[in-house]
Amino acid sequence: MTLAPIRDWLARVRWLALGHALGLTLLAMTGAHAQSASSASTAPAVPPVYVIPIRGAISPASASFAVHGIEQASKHGAQLIVIEMDTPGGLDKSMRDIIQAIIASPVPVATYVYPGGARAASAGTYILYASHIAAMAPGTNLGAASPVAIGIGGPKPEAGPAPASAPSSAPAAEDTMTRKQMHDASAYIRGLAQLRHRNADWGERAVKEAVSLSADEAVAQHVADLIAADLPVLLRQVDGKRIEAAGAMRTLHTAGAPVVTLEPDWRSRLLAVITDPSVALILMMIGIYGLIFEFSTPGMVVPGIAGAICLLLGLFALQMLPVNYAGLALIALGVGCMTAELFLPTFGALGVGGIIAFAFGAVMLIDTDVPGFGVPLSLIATLSTVSAVFLFGMSMVLLRARRRPVVSGADALVGSIGVVIDDAPADGWATVHGEQWRIHSAAPLVRGQRVRVTARRGLVLDVTTAGDPS
Repeated sequence: MTLAPIRDWLARVRWLALGHALGLTLLAMTGAHAQSASSASTAPAVPPVYVIPIRGAISPASASFAVHGIEQASKHGAQLIVIEMDTPGGLDKSMRDIIQAIIASPVPVATYVYPGGARAASAGTYILYASHIAAMAPGTNLGAASPVAIGIGGPKPEAGPAPASAPSSAPAAEDTMTRKQMHDASAYIRGLAQLRHRNADWGERAVKEAVSLSADEAVAQHVADLIAADLPVLLRQVDGKRIEAAGAMRTLHTAGAPVVTLEPDWRSRLLAVITDPSVALILMMIGIYGLIFEFSTPGMVVPGIAGAICLLLGLFALQMLPVNYAGLALIALGVGCMTAELFLPTFGALGVGGIIAFAFGAVMLIDTDVPGFGVPLSLIATLSTVSAVFLFGMSMVLLRARRRPVVSGADALVGSIGVVIDDAPADGWATVHGEQWRIHSAAPLVRGQRVRVTARRGLVLDVTTAGDPS
């Protein structure tokens, strides 16, 4: 009887020991898992590197794409922004928009002239100077940063022979505006060079003498920072660098960092298409022709809507481009003259004058000599020819419409045949087109006589007998 309590006590002890062991095991496993999770959480992920490719001329579209890309990279916590560049130059305003975004960026920006054979000419040199890191691929070049007709219309004056005492870098026979542009560009690139601790003297030479450098020479003269064959090599070379951006020091950890390449969105693609000067001019002319066709033949609707859309798109593109307003005024004058030719009998004088004004205005329209931003003469000749054909065709259509007999209204009564209702010495009544009209005749009229209407004076018709000459 005394052994049963002992056995029960021993069983309880065994179960307690087993539970305690299991609890210790679970506690150890939980602790290990928590420790591993804690260590994983304390190891932050490597921030990405954003790549913004810029190809071709620096335009309002590329500026919008670059500025938006820098903002997006900053918002998503990028540690470095790489602008892959291959450009012959571009517009001054677009270049300055990109540079302002680079200087204000809290994320370091590296300008990378890539691939081999690419260039960062003219505006590209300024952007490279403004970047925190300047890199170039083998076989690339930069320079030729002289300002080219920035905001100035008309051709440049011919340069005469320079005096022997003048320095080689001094432009000869330059006007005041050219000197202003040159000094402004020199000061601008020198300021960027001092900001990034680069060769300011060579930057001024690139502006005044339009000189260029290869990649090896650029690194040797402290214009560029490094040479990298491709993007992974570039990221390995800048790994561990400490860079100041927007007043804060940042350490780069770019070796093996994830790379995000941005692509232009629909807005940038649309801007790239419509801000081409040739496309903008074509859109404007299509819009004008559509509105002229709509006003000349009301009720078509589609030409009016399409014309209004094209005209607004063309004007939107022109306001983003360096436009010569004298050229725009000549285009408007030419279109006005061609429109007036359709409604006035000038025998082609207004039409020919309008085509000439349009051609001169199209040549003067874009106020810059930057490559890729002019209107080709072949396009101007084509549009002038199309305008002449359109004008001739619309004039023929309107002329035929004017020569058609009147089939409605009061004027349609002239030449109509009527029948006299009663005898009258001079004034009486007649039925014309099923209506009774008061008539006047120089000869006496008899009932049932046929008469011809020669004129209308208010509610009285002048008539003659149908057999008389009208």
